[in-house]
Amino acid sequence: MARGTKCAAFEVSLASGRLIDEPAKKREEEQRMRLLVAGGAGYVGSALIPKLLERGYLVDVVDLFWFGNNLPTETGLLSKDLFDMTVEDLKDYDQVIFLAGLSNDPMAEFSPNKNFVYNAAAPAYLAYIAKKAGVKRYVYASSCSVYGYTVNELYDETRPVASSYPYGISKLQGEQGVMSLVDDRFSVIALRKGTISGYSPRMRLDLIVNTMFRTALHEGVITINHPSIWRPILAMEDAISAYIRVIEAHESISGTFNIASGNYTVGEVGDLVKAEVEQQLGAKISLTIRHMQDIRNYKVSIEKAKNVLSFHPQSDVRGIVRELIKEMDKFSDWDNPLYHNIQVFRELDSKIGNHALGKLVGAGR
Repeated sequence: MARGTKCAAFEVSLASGRLIDEPAKKREEEQRMRLLVAGGAGYVGSALIPKLLERGYLVDVVDLFWFGNNLPTETGLLSKDLFDMTVEDLKDYDQVIFLAGLSNDPMAEFSPNKNFVYNAAAPAYLAYIAKKAGVKRYVYASSCSVYGYTVNELYDETRPVASSYPYGISKLQGEQGVMSLVDDRFSVIALRKGTISGYSPRMRLDLIVNTMFRTALHEGVITINHPSIWRPILAMEDAISAYIRVIEAHESISGTFNIASGNYTVGEVGDLVKAEVEQQLGAKISLTIRHMQDIRNYKVSIEKAKNVLSFHPQSDVRGIVRELIKEMDKFSDWDNPLYHNIQVFRELDSKIGNHALGKLVGAGR
């Protein structure tokens, strides 16, 4: 993962023939923040890391690359199991961002045992060795799923969490593990993100807005199984903004923060996706409404993130759809299994079996 070094004090730029002062270049690099992103080749990381590089950060990724590598060439890469990471591996980093683990309820329910390893044990272990290595801040990708089922109340971070299903429980355990390590020299921030959707170079079509967009264009219909339940929705561009605000927050800040672009009922999400697709593409989309039971229902306040992190979302459901339309030529192979995490995970799980639990940890989501 280490970038190459030069023996000479100066190197010649092939493009211009200029002499480059290598010691000065090294001093400049030493002043730039160095970040390690665990699971950075996944859905969020593949969209976030180009933006971090644009801001001048030195970014390395540790991942098992289940879904390939769509990262910029400037990214440092390490293919390694997170449980094999050592203090020595982490000693040069200013911050570690944990984006690895299992990403949603279908994957968690398919294999609850792996879900608890990836989402609870792995982030806690990595935070533990990061602190020992002298890392200044650890960022954990948590989820609003920790709230479980609420009854038409807007929840902030002080409200009780009561998830009763594997994904939400494991994300809460991950939070508790990493937050227990906070002290004056080790900042920990957990982002309880809403249900994310939008375009990424490592695309997914198994997320609420993305799924509705896919079926609208591919099948001409949007199916809504439970129109009345609430979900906080998070646009990819707002997720990127949240991570940037956290990375650049004052070193004294720690805590949990709700992150969302807005709260919607699932029925409203379907209506908004339908309206935007019809307006932008001139297609006629039908709706299929079913009234099924769901144990997940929550909406959240983001006032703490606004006031402490200066996180101010700029997008909404219709904005997500516009971005998907703009980029859809890049992912219009609608049935590609790589766009559906559970399909890839099932195939991997059938190959390795339960005896190799740890050997999947580290892949981006």
